[in-house]
This record gives sequence, C-alpha cells and structure tokens, in this order.
Amino acid sequence: MSTNPIYHHTEDKLLKELKWIKYAQKDPRGFEPLYSKYYEQILRYIYQRIDDKDTAYDITSQVFLKALNNIHKYEYRGVPFASWLYRIAKSELYQSFRDKKARRTVNVDTTHLANVMEEIEEPVGGEIERKILLQLIGQLKEDEVQMVEMRFFEKRSFKEIGEILEITENNAKVKSHRIVQKMKKLFNQIGNEK
Repeated sequence: MSTNPIYHHTEDKLLKELKWIKYAQKDPRGFEPLYSKYYEQILRYIYQRIDDKDTAYDITSQVFLKALNNIHKYEYRGVPFASWLYRIAKSELYQSFRDKKARRTVNVDTTHLANVMEEIEEPVGGEIERKILLQLIGQLKEDEVQMVEMRFFEKRSFKEIGEILEITENNAKVKSHRIVQKMKKLFNQIGNEK
C-alpha cells in the first residue's frame, strides 16, 4: 500500500518539526507554524465525523487551544506532531458526543473505497459492491471506522495509527487485521441478503 505524503514525514521533516515544537515549548508564538501546518488536516478529521460545520470549527479551536496550553507536556516519539493533535481531537470529539453538542456521522470518500475492497479481497466492481461496502462501514463501531479511515483512506502507517490510538504498533496491526476479517464476513452476509 502506498503512503500518503500529507500524513507521512521524512526524518528531515520530523526534525524540522521538532525544532518548531521546542521553540513553542519556550514561547507560545512558536506554535504558529504547527497551527498553520495542521489546522486544515485536523478540521477535516473532525468534520468527517460530524455534520455541523460550526461545531467542527469550535472543536478544532478547542483542539489547538488545548495543544497550545499543554505543549510543554508533549514528548517526541518519532512520529509527526499531528499524532498528538489527533489524540486531542479524538478526545474532544468524544466529549462533544457525550455532551450532545455534536451528532456522530461517517463521511466516506468513495474514491478510496477501492483500497478497502482490495483489502477485503472483493472485486472492486460496480455500484452494488460500493453500496454494500458503505452499508457495512455504517455497521462498524466508531473506533473500527476510525481505523479504516486512517489505514485505507489516509494510508497511515501502523506506527502512527498506534500513536494516535495510544496502542502499540503491533496492536494496531492486529486490530486492523481483525476489522478486515469482520468486514469480509459482513460483506458476504450483506451480499447474500441482496
């Protein structure tokens, strides 16, 4: 599976980002390059999970406010700073769902469905297969959908997925494999019902 350059960094990029982080830990004005680099990415992540643009902007603002206020707690672990921001965003989203300020949705980019179809070893075929796949994604739990999005739509590495979900890289692989197996089973069940 190819990687997505938006979410992956070379060692040089990671080191440059680490300099920004260290500067931001000393002076809040140093946070600006990190904010500029990741704002759109985090907003998209949040907006894909809720259908209210204003709420998405509010939650995104909260994510960056928390990140700025807690930058001194950040520890470099060899993955992009975005991994830490995604953990904060995930927490803020769940809090918003609990507070009933946002309604959970799943927005699937159909251009990436072929990646999922390929992984569950089903023909990329026509509209019927796509509809079945969309239906089965709707039956997954929130954390399973998040894994599918990160692995197949965003093409993140297992290391980065593990960092975002606060699990080991190996655990991310195992969970991904189990979700693919579950999707295969659901795909066959739904396909047989049609």
